[in-house]
Amino acid sequence: MAKCDASQYIGFGREVRIQHPLETITIVLVLLLAVVVSEYLSRMLRLPIPRPLVQIALGGAIGLIGDFQVTLNPDIFFLLFLPPLLFLDGWRIPKEELVRDSKTILALAFGLVVFTVLGVGLFIHAMIPAMPLAVAFALAAVLSPTDPIAVSAIAARVPIPKRMMNILEGESLLNDASGLVCLRFAVAAALTGTFSLYEATADFVWVAVGGLGVGFVVTTIINAAKNWMARHYGEDTGSQILISLLIPFAAYLLAEHLECSGILAAVSAGVTMSFSEASGQAMATTRVRRSTVWDMIQFAANGIIFVLLGEQLPAILRSAAETVRLTGHHDPGWLLIYVLAINLALAVLRFAWAWVSLGFSLFRARRRGIVIERPSWRFVVAMSLAGVRGAITLAGVLTLPLVLNDGSPFPARDLAIFLAMGVIILSLVAASIGLPLLLHGLHLETNTGQRAEENRARMAAAEAAIAEVERVQHELAEGKSDADLYVAAAARIMDLYRARIEAQSRAGEDAALARQIEAIEARLRVAALKAERMTIYRLLRTRKIGSETARKLVRELDLMEARYEG
Repeated sequence: MAKCDASQYIGFGREVRIQHPLETITIVLVLLLAVVVSEYLSRMLRLPIPRPLVQIALGGAIGLIGDFQVTLNPDIFFLLFLPPLLFLDGWRIPKEELVRDSKTILALAFGLVVFTVLGVGLFIHAMIPAMPLAVAFALAAVLSPTDPIAVSAIAARVPIPKRMMNILEGESLLNDASGLVCLRFAVAAALTGTFSLYEATADFVWVAVGGLGVGFVVTTIINAAKNWMARHYGEDTGSQILISLLIPFAAYLLAEHLECSGILAAVSAGVTMSFSEASGQAMATTRVRRSTVWDMIQFAANGIIFVLLGEQLPAILRSAAETVRLTGHHDPGWLLIYVLAINLALAVLRFAWAWVSLGFSLFRARRRGIVIERPSWRFVVAMSLAGVRGAITLAGVLTLPLVLNDGSPFPARDLAIFLAMGVIILSLVAASIGLPLLLHGLHLETNTGQRAEENRARMAAAEAAIAEVERVQHELAEGKSDADLYVAAAARIMDLYRARIEAQSRAGEDAALARQIEAIEARLRVAALKAERMTIYRLLRTRKIGSETARKLVRELDLMEARYEG
């Protein structure tokens, strides 16, 4: 968090005071504590309430009872939160599903974004003439990206079809970038008062291609250098994790320096990272620890954003009377009407786009002689409702400039922030209530293809392991008098892999019986692993083993248990 001259900031209709560094650190710690508390509260309540709503409520409570107000430099806010989140999305999204549903994802991520920016932007300007058209387009641009994190929180309480989740994740990965690029052009038009379609198109090509290229080049070079160092001088887990944390920021900053899209650079860096990591050069320990670190960063960053949203709500609501005057009204209730109307417009446009796109896809399939059953209308409505807004929308709207080029306040900035926050909250509430009702009782596809693929991979891996054990056993035992020891040790290991191959072979003959046996075996193994762990802790408490030994053994058991419970 950075604080500059207070004269540079007017936050939510009030002057921003300069904060002492100790107070800033305290705010950070309070926000992190609120994120932790939100997780426990969401589990304790056992209500169909997604965690982001709990975090918003906690943030609101902090804003009411706390004596501090958080105001971030928009550029710093953007830099702190977006690169790592988008990088991680690009890194972890399933690439096969992304390719399989690429046409649907691209239509939602680019076509729907432009459709939303134009349609909702014109709608907002017509509904609120006091908001300039460029600002209305900017607001529509930050409202166009969807947030899969919030949907995942909802999915924890109601089963969402896997393919539907893959499409939503892929859409979010790309529409974050396209929506924020549209925001950039809308803000530029608001600042300069002019807009050229030709220049915007040329700039968009450079911004998009340059951003994607920067992300690819930066990640490729860094990974090549990192792997070379690891091969020649060994691999240090801590430095490997730190490098992965720095990559998205390096790509983002270089792209912004070249006046490309830092957002697309972060996404491209994440996708490139996933392909680079497919080589498997990193140590297993590095991958396990790095995954844990990134899980924590994702949890903390998303949580802080929602807590910040809630923390700002009391101040925004206090200024609602002043904000509503910008619209030509005096009753603050009009702000709620505007939020409802914008949410409805977003849902209608998304439903119309999804319905027309689906019809076009079915028409093309019929032209090729492929008969595809039209999905239930409830799936289409669920897809529309699942497009909730979240962290990216909040981050984007807070980056609206504070002043124009001539030094005058940015028009309707407070109103745009209020409406964006209202849309985020209302879309979360609507999805929390609507998705369980829409998806209840619908047949969800089974993932038999992926299970068969997993079985084939396990058998191939086991066969390769047996061959390698035999090779290493002969290599180690050659010319040694105790060769029988190597044969016995190798036989014990190979028996485990042969049992796995036999189990996977049975799975093809009797899938239901194999799954039942596998489930029973998993429960027995988990019970055994828990008993081992409790024994290790007992030995540690009685000081029969040291803490270092206990930590190592418990880590091994945790990894094995995660394999059966994952």
